[in-house]
Amino acid sequence: MAELKFDTRKIRAGYEPSDNNQAVSPPIYQTASYDFRDTQHAQNLFTYKEAGYLYTRVGNPTVTYFAERVKALDGAKNVVAVGSGMAAISYTLLNLAAKGGTILASPYVYGGTIDAFDRLFPELGVNIKITDAVLDPEKLEAELTDDVKAVYVESISNPNAYLLDIDAISEVAHKHGVPVVVDNTLATPYLYRPFEHGADIVVYSATKSLTGHGNIIAGLILDNGDMSLYTKERYPQFFEPIVMLGGKSPADIFPDNYFIFRATLVYLNLLGAALSPQDAYLGIIGLETLSERVAKQTKNAEKLVKYLENSPAVEWVRHPSAENYKFKALAEKHLPNGGGGVLSFGIKGTAEQEAEFLNNIKLFHYHVNLGDARSLIVDSPNTTHSELNDEEFVLADIPKNLIRISAGLEDAEDLIADLEQAFKAAGLL
Repeated sequence: MAELKFDTRKIRAGYEPSDNNQAVSPPIYQTASYDFRDTQHAQNLFTYKEAGYLYTRVGNPTVTYFAERVKALDGAKNVVAVGSGMAAISYTLLNLAAKGGTILASPYVYGGTIDAFDRLFPELGVNIKITDAVLDPEKLEAELTDDVKAVYVESISNPNAYLLDIDAISEVAHKHGVPVVVDNTLATPYLYRPFEHGADIVVYSATKSLTGHGNIIAGLILDNGDMSLYTKERYPQFFEPIVMLGGKSPADIFPDNYFIFRATLVYLNLLGAALSPQDAYLGIIGLETLSERVAKQTKNAEKLVKYLENSPAVEWVRHPSAENYKFKALAEKHLPNGGGGVLSFGIKGTAEQEAEFLNNIKLFHYHVNLGDARSLIVDSPNTTHSELNDEEFVLADIPKNLIRISAGLEDAEDLIADLEQAFKAAGLL
């Protein structure tokens, strides 16, 4: 059979009814642990001589079905699902910088990520260098010193819709033996597949557009299966023996999967941000409508952009469909299905008028999630990115008057009417 298309994979990949009593919908394996057949079976599982499940913190069939489906959509080789997007980011970067070192990070990322860069990673001996050189691969190359363990970026940035040239970033990073980590949360594999552009590792907050209903907290780590970048000199942690592996190293046990394997064995196992089987099941259901949801959200966002660009209450608009979008050429090349449902705009008024505008919104939900079936609105500088200091706000290009919208599945005309009445209530029209 020929390789299945994207929309077939989102319904069928990673699950076989014949393995589960012919159940069409994947069962929820609501169990903490699993019986061993005998002592030899237990030893085989603990030493990874045999595949199977022993404890749901580190493996569960329902969680596997969810992770394998996303792996198929992204074209990844290896995957692990974890309890949140922040766990996915943290476990990935800690796994790469386990012996210390520097992560070169884009400033155009989620505020919680910046907060972790500022407060968490330095405590753990990892240096995070936030640099706008990600916009210029030639400048980035000058920063790829011997202690750099990864380059970290978002494909479409939150909340600015910055679009980076990941092909060029990857080419430069790989010349220096450094992997590229891409947070693909806003784009999802429906709009953009980072592995096709040279990325080595992809992370998701599956809480958002990937599953799309605002009813789970989940994360994923995926890789391309190419272990050649991880040399013993720069990444000794993958080659050091571990007692529970019988004195073998992660690279000895899984030569084609030791990045994900070590992230599971060390960070998921010992820090414990496990994804529950119930949440994995809801994630599977959400994936089934991924294309339809994101396509409609993208069209709604485009309609909102056109309205906002012509509103006297608005100073500027940022979205790949916006008239003055600074990454138009990259968007036309890399986003054939559109720029997604997230946009931002600068409200033209005082702080008091901005508050009045938000307090008079009726259809949009005022909270901090993204990618929901419902339309969402939030003042990012005061909420999702409030952790940034003044210098970081400037570097990330987040003006104080930025309002972020995550377009949902409602009728766009109703959403526009809601914005219009709220602008009027705030005295902006």
